Parts: sequence; structure tokens; C-alpha cells
Amino acid sequence: MWRSAMTSLRGELRSNEPMGRHVSWRAGGAVDRAYLPADLEDLQAFLAQLPAHEPLLLAGLGSNLLVRDKGFRGTAILTHGALKTLRLEPDGRIYAEAGVASPKVARFAANHDQAGAEFLAGIPGTVGGALAMNAGCYGGETWQFVDRVLMLARDGGLHERSAAEFDIGYRHVAQAVGRDEIFAAAWFRFPAGDGHGARERIRELLEKRIASQPLQLPNAGSVFRNPPGDHAARLIEAAGLKGLEIDGARVSEKHANFIVNPQGKATASGIEMLIGRIRAVVAEKFGVELIPEVRIVGEE
Repeated sequence: MWRSAMTSLRGELRSNEPMGRHVSWRAGGAVDRAYLPADLEDLQAFLAQLPAHEPLLLAGLGSNLLVRDKGFRGTAILTHGALKTLRLEPDGRIYAEAGVASPKVARFAANHDQAGAEFLAGIPGTVGGALAMNAGCYGGETWQFVDRVLMLARDGGLHERSAAEFDIGYRHVAQAVGRDEIFAAAWFRFPAGDGHGARERIRELLEKRIASQPLQLPNAGSVFRNPPGDHAARLIEAAGLKGLEIDGARVSEKHANFIVNPQGKATASGIEMLIGRIRAVVAEKFGVELIPEVRIVGEE
């Protein structure tokens, strides 16, 4: 009914879309509707015609997201493959839309003799997700290099914002003034550097990541933030939780801050229960409250 009432759309609107197809855990429930926009202009047209009360869920590569088994009552917007523009501006900044994979930005910067973006090669999600949570690894954080961002409002309007308009912290980003907007793109400013050296650094970081993380199994990256002065993986391993399994979800034996879905049979509830169990045991043994990095949405 919605699709027939909307005009000038070029994307695809799906009903009852299983989000296990779109999250890296390969688990979870369905969303009432999912929209796959053709590009940013098409997404603007879709939002301009979407009911203002409709709950929205943004998903890129789904590497930091879990939809509960009973699903999400609203509309998911799948940005990867749609918001994919990546270009070098005349002033040297790199413009990347929200659906661009973070590792692609790292390689693009290196190929244009810019340094500092190498850490993005270790972030499995998209630019939109990296902006939303100030993603970081290997000593770098996304908002260190953000010059400006392009925000998309619920009415379809586009607005440029400066970093000063956001409250930015460790794995946390919020607009200083509450607005109903989502990240559409960003302009990054990386310092000039040695492109060959940057590419070598990317290669080294990827080798390190492959050696230390269970990348061959469905996972969502680091599940918990590192507490001040410590590492979540160390605490989880010290608590004896490596290999703990609930409903097909398992604490990785390779990296304790990863939960994997080794047989592809894990449920969202199993993953969420395992997260809760890890938090409870670590709090009991060490008095440390682990804070999840992953976003869990949907009906309880």
C-alpha cells in the first residue's frame, strides 16, 4: 500500500524482510518493511513520503546490529550498495557516503597519498556506522578526521553539520542539539603522507586482524567496549568464559570479546542471553560493568 502511494521512487521496498540476511551474525528476526534505495536522492524522496511516526532502523553491513527474534516494527533502510559515492574533492578532502565500507575509505586514502586512514581497514562496517559510534581500532578513531558531515532529515532535507555540533566520545556520538537526522555522508581530512607506506600498514593491520579474530565465522566484531585501563577480552577470558555457548551462540575461543555463530543456527535471543551472561559473570568476578558496543533492537 505504501509503495503504490509513493511516487518517483527507484528503490525496492520489501515486506517482512528477514534481517538475518543483512547482519553479520546471520541471526535475528524480520522487519516489517525494508527499503533498498537506488541512491541518496532516491532515499530523500522515500523519507519525504514516509509517515513521520514510522520507526526507522539504519543498517549498512549489519556488523554492529542484532534484531531480536520477534522482529522490528518499522522500516529498515539498507544503505550498503546504495549510498556508495566515494570521491576526492578539489581541496583534498575525501567525501564518502554512509553506505561505503570503511576499509574502502582506507585504501582510497592510501591510493591518494594520504595517511591516517589505515585503521579504517580494521573496521568491518560502513562509514555511516563508523560515524554513528565513533568507531575505532589500532589507535585511530573516526571523528579524529571528520571535517564535516552531511545529515539527512526525516523530511528528506540535507544539512551540512560541523563536528562542533556533536557530542563525541569513546564509541559515542550524539548531536548536541536533538534533531531527527541520520548520517548521509562525511568529508574526511587526512594528512598528506606516503601512499606506499599506508598500503603496507593496511596490509600489516589486516594480517594482524586475521591472525587474532575469528573472521571465518559469523560475528559482529567486538561485542563490548574496553573499560578504562583494561580490555574486555582479557576480563572475559580471565572469567573462564571462552567457549561458553547458549542456543548456538558461542564466546570465541580465538578472541574472547567476539561472539560467533559457528553453525549458523544461533538465535538472536541466544546471542542476547550470552551477552547478559558475560556481563553478569565479569561483574561478579571483577566488579567491572561491561558496556555492549553492539546495537540490539526489536520486540523483547
